Amino acid sequence: MSNTIPKPPVVVTAAEAAVLQDGPTSLITLLADADQTGGAFTVNRSHLRAGSPGAPPHHHTRATESFFVLDGVLQVLAGERILTLRRGDLLVVPPRLPHAFAPAPGEEADILVTFTPGLARFDYYRLLERVYRGEADPAEIAASSEEFDNHYHDSPMWRARAAG
Repeated sequence: MSNTIPKPPVVVTAAEAAVLQDGPTSLITLLADADQTGGAFTVNRSHLRAGSPGAPPHHHTRATESFFVLDGVLQVLAGERILTLRRGDLLVVPPRLPHAFAPAPGEEADILVTFTPGLARFDYYRLLERVYRGEADPAEIAASSEEFDNHYHDSPMWRARAAG
């Protein structure tokens, strides 16, 4: 038996979770960041209304990102495939795999997003909200790619999907 004292559980109530708006059709609920979980994971909930552009093509070098669909229909670019996920579906995206996500056309999507290991990402979501409000320059998003491990790139397949 170990003499180490176990860490306390992480509890975030709905009343205390910050909710950010990073666009006219997107809300992000901040649940637990790396500093709260000892670096184990970072988790947020994203509600993407119909017509939301979601997240553009990008990849992470240091984290696995998982998507669990709580409700609605989500389309995800995963490498060179576009997948359609529905309520109860899970997708795990390994580091370096290009991906993007948005609700399926005419649909909403409510998703739980987890990064393992945890990365301090909540300031990235706060930056997205400041850009949406006109309080920060969009160039700051690209400038923060190393800090937040978001590396953006183009995907003709995802652009064609968005064009309809």
